[in-house]
Amino acid sequence: MKVIIISGLSGSGKSIALNTLEDLDYYCIDNMPIGMLLSLVQQLLGDWGKDHSHVAVGIDARNSHNDLKHFPDLLKDLSTSSLDIETIYLEADDATLLKRFSETRRKHPLTSETHSLSDAIRLERELLYPIAAQTDLHIDTTHTNIYQLRELVRNRVTNELTDSMSLLFQSFGFKHGTPSDADFIFDLRCLPNPHWESTLRPLTGRDKKVIDYLEAQPWVNEMKQQIIHFLETWIPRFEQENRNYMTVAIGCTGGQHRSVYMAETLSTHFKEQRKNVMLRHRELS
Repeated sequence: MKVIIISGLSGSGKSIALNTLEDLDYYCIDNMPIGMLLSLVQQLLGDWGKDHSHVAVGIDARNSHNDLKHFPDLLKDLSTSSLDIETIYLEADDATLLKRFSETRRKHPLTSETHSLSDAIRLERELLYPIAAQTDLHIDTTHTNIYQLRELVRNRVTNELTDSMSLLFQSFGFKHGTPSDADFIFDLRCLPNPHWESTLRPLTGRDKKVIDYLEAQPWVNEMKQQIIHFLETWIPRFEQENRNYMTVAIGCTGGQHRSVYMAETLSTHFKEQRKNVMLRHRELS
């Protein structure tokens, strides 16, 4: 029996994540008081749970400060049950959240006469930190639209139904910001850059001319082999700790050539060994 707890910042996509899980036949409960989680678990362990094998619960900062503070203790107690409980935390940077609230004209739940929107976002981060620190999967939606988020949640959850850890390779560009949801980040900016070759500049790391250029560079192959060796060494260690998700971010300057090539190559390599390997190019999206 599976229980997924969805939490995160207002405007980061919690409702979209819950709706996606509902489409996957999860029984979803939004804005649930933390104090009622124990009662829910008891219901799931009883007769009610026979008809609801997959449940998703939304928890936000409107809970009492004390309940949020002690969420890790509650989660630890719940982990002793026979339920498979996981948490997914969504966030985005402040500028993105401010823009989203401005565009939708929605009111942030923590704004008041004494708290501006910026203050509310900052306060919400502080209140939800105990949940963020205990989560199984972080999703940074700063550079993610509605459709990409739906696909990401759907892929991570459905792939996680098998017995192996879900592994996502994501390329990105440092000039667009470092992803906050990555477990490992590899920096490729020291490698030769196809951007400075005029014929390669408009292409991406998926194109054969760029691939041939990069594979002719000894440093590229050396870094690729060392990253593969590192991941093959340490991924099994994380799996032994019952880890269900891992995100490996590969970055270059713009997220168009080197990082795309390396993410594609690593994804292909590990798909030969593992079931749940996914690929995302943040800047190409």
